[in-house]
Amino acid sequence: MADAPKLLSGGNPQIPKGDGDGPVQAYIAAMPGWKSAAAKSLDGLIERTVPDVCKAVKWNSALYGVEGQGFFLGVHVFAKYLKLAFFRGVELDPPLPVGSKDPNTRYVHILEDPPVDEAQLADWIRQAAAIPGWTPGKP
Repeated sequence: MADAPKLLSGGNPQIPKGDGDGPVQAYIAAMPGWKSAAAKSLDGLIERTVPDVCKAVKWNSALYGVEGQGFFLGVHVFAKYLKLAFFRGVELDPPLPVGSKDPNTRYVHILEDPPVDEAQLADWIRQAAAIPGWTPGKP
């Protein structure tokens, strides 16, 4: 039996970098407690909203993107929430609730309670997938 992934600060799973659904599913499965179920639900919402979504795990985060456009969303585990980083979130309407040091990025925090507004989240995901995203190594 393979060793379970190491949990880093805040319970974030340390998963090897990789492209595709497999590494993302391993990352989600390794999340502690309620976060794994919440991330699984989020992953399904993203797939339904952006059917051709590209996935990867890099820097101990799950990344979602569109082929040729870069990544539009990153998911990272913290002790009390999942942080959704919309890399061009400043362009989304209505504005996302949490700001960033990066002028283009905005965040949504998913907590155990209250439930996520899936309709609003799907709308932000749809908007984010329609604009050029972030490509590692490019400004």
